[in-house]
Amino acid sequence: MTTKHKLTWVAILYFAEGFPYGILNNALPVFFRIHGMSLAKIGLLNVIGLPWMLKFLWAPALDQWGQRRSWVVACQALLSVGMLTIVNLNASDLTTQLWATLVIVAVLSATQDIAIDAYTIDLLDPSEMGPANGVRVTAYRVALIASGGVLLALADVVGWASAFVGAALLMTASAVLSSRMPAVLRPAQSVQKGRSPLHTLWEPFRQFFAIPGFGAVAFFVLTFKLADDAILPMTRPFWVDRHFTPFQIGAVPGTLGAISTIFGAMVGGILTRRWGVFRALFILGIAQAGSSLFYAAAAALPPSIPIMYVAAVIELFCAGLGTAPFLSFLMSICDKKHSATQYAVLSALFVPPRILMASLSGIGVETLGYAPYFILTFFLGWPALCLIPRVRKWSLQRYAQLTLST
Repeated sequence: MTTKHKLTWVAILYFAEGFPYGILNNALPVFFRIHGMSLAKIGLLNVIGLPWMLKFLWAPALDQWGQRRSWVVACQALLSVGMLTIVNLNASDLTTQLWATLVIVAVLSATQDIAIDAYTIDLLDPSEMGPANGVRVTAYRVALIASGGVLLALADVVGWASAFVGAALLMTASAVLSSRMPAVLRPAQSVQKGRSPLHTLWEPFRQFFAIPGFGAVAFFVLTFKLADDAILPMTRPFWVDRHFTPFQIGAVPGTLGAISTIFGAMVGGILTRRWGVFRALFILGIAQAGSSLFYAAAAALPPSIPIMYVAAVIELFCAGLGTAPFLSFLMSICDKKHSATQYAVLSALFVPPRILMASLSGIGVETLGYAPYFILTFFLGWPALCLIPRVRKWSLQRYAQLTLST
């Protein structure tokens, strides 16, 4: 299979991965508020993000049973049913039926993510991971725009019921298309006679801990995106406090910012392939952290439309730059025999810091002010960068381990 063919499938699958996530996190809060649900109850909906943090608990099932394609198709088909169910329930209150439906949809979406991430790791050669992650971020962001922007606009024109029917039809079409995913040859499973199910579940985790220094790797994964996690929740309030209109906010950090992130991810993917993962992590990681200083300058200077636009575009472009080598690193250390479990574990590691930083960001701005807080986020990016030499050493040992096991 050619690299171009592989990248086409990466784009298709990651659009399908991002679409239900965008509906849950971007479209549904608007849908529920319009139907009269209280802000307190809409806030409680963030609980349905837990499946993405806990998905490593059932990821071993996807490694041990069934094909990646079967899991993807089943999840997408059931997600289309879930979307039709949501729009037919009482949207003004968090009833038991609505809670149950949302939790099921979230679990299905997270499970689809596990299967698609694992399939992508199985599909790609190491040299293809940089460009593939650029395509991956692009497709995912386009899906978020479609689910959080286009769907809302469609609902305003044709009504919510018709919009959700359209979303369900899109997921159904995706399931049909995914049924044609090219089969990928996977290494033999690690299940052997005489081994207990507990051993089978532990094996993917044991491989990481078998090499000394995994604690540094885990801390690196936890903190590499910390600067972004700290600054992004406060950028929209900052725009509001600078007296920009909702249209300007939607047009620049919303639409133009999303395009900047996509472009940054594509450039980051190309540079990762050219420089290698660790050089790209260091250089693009510096850019990722340093972009916070543009917002700090915007906060320290008198209100200026050009400065605000430049700060938003650069910050989101650099966020995309740093994402490409980071995802390539995560994929490169996963054993293809346990790719679903291991990638789920690694990707779950950076969810708690994101939630924690988002929760504390408002307190940080109220205590320090915008400019000092934005400067602080710049320094939050440096602990991970200082760990890169240790992470590289561990990764080389991990590569040798993987080579011996094949």
